[in-house]
Amino acid sequence: MAPLHAAARPAPLPVSFVARLLRRAGWFVRDRWPNRSVEREVGGVRMAMPWSHRLPDYMRLDPAYGANLLDLAAGLSGGNEIAMIDVGANIGDSTLLLLDRVPGKVLAVEPDEVFLPFLRRNVVDNPAVVVEPSVLTVEERSDKFETARIGGTATLRESTDGTGLPTITVSELRRRHPDFADVRLVKSDTDGYDVTLVPAIASVWADSTPVLFFEYDHRASEAAGSDPMKVWDALATQGYAECAVWDNGGHPLFRASLDDTRARAARERPGSTASFWDVAAVHASDVAAIAVIDGLVPKS
Repeated sequence: MAPLHAAARPAPLPVSFVARLLRRAGWFVRDRWPNRSVEREVGGVRMAMPWSHRLPDYMRLDPAYGANLLDLAAGLSGGNEIAMIDVGANIGDSTLLLLDRVPGKVLAVEPDEVFLPFLRRNVVDNPAVVVEPSVLTVEERSDKFETARIGGTATLRESTDGTGLPTITVSELRRRHPDFADVRLVKSDTDGYDVTLVPAIASVWADSTPVLFFEYDHRASEAAGSDPMKVWDALATQGYAECAVWDNGGHPLFRASLDDTRARAARERPGSTASFWDVAAVHASDVAAIAVIDGLVPKS
């Protein structure tokens, strides 16, 4: 299926004060029993999730939410099978929606002890999905991680009881999963760790020059101990040169060179002074992918 240009999507539904109040009240109730298992249809795909998960609410209110990733994958695929990596796979929602739209296979990386059982349940009968139940790191780490959750997301933090989630380095991820040697698209959503993980993934999979779709958030990156601005130089060193950028709701913001994107990131500090960004970074040699992002977010 060809990607649907974002301009053709229905506009977000207007939300009244009363509707916002009712939604917040619903979240308050659901957060009292956050991990109760429910099934919801999201984007036409049935999936299990914790009752507190916000995804169905976001997608019901705004048809553009999350569609940028699906449109990007469809454009890169062109109807052919592609290999994808989903870092921060959560309950498997992106993985399921991608495979409903695009032929191929997904390596889903998710360590969280609450989301992981839902991910496994959602993909148990799908041979196109391989689950890696580990925290992805750039290098070997001696410190331990646990997760803190709110709604539909989880954030890593240092373990408070001496135990920790299993970890795997980016290099070991490739060695452990040789069927994913040729990756076309990487999606990373790790609440602040993306700016260090994405360049490492680009380096380890340099022979594939995958398109890198990641969350760019100054506040979350700094909270995770990273300088978000370093990602741009790191990607430039790997040969990445073009970007398409959306807001955190999936609405197009701009299409620019990586240098111009870096300059705008320095001015706007997304996540601190404005909503965070979804960024698709494309290698200078990837003519086909450049054409895809040009079609999704035309240069102004």
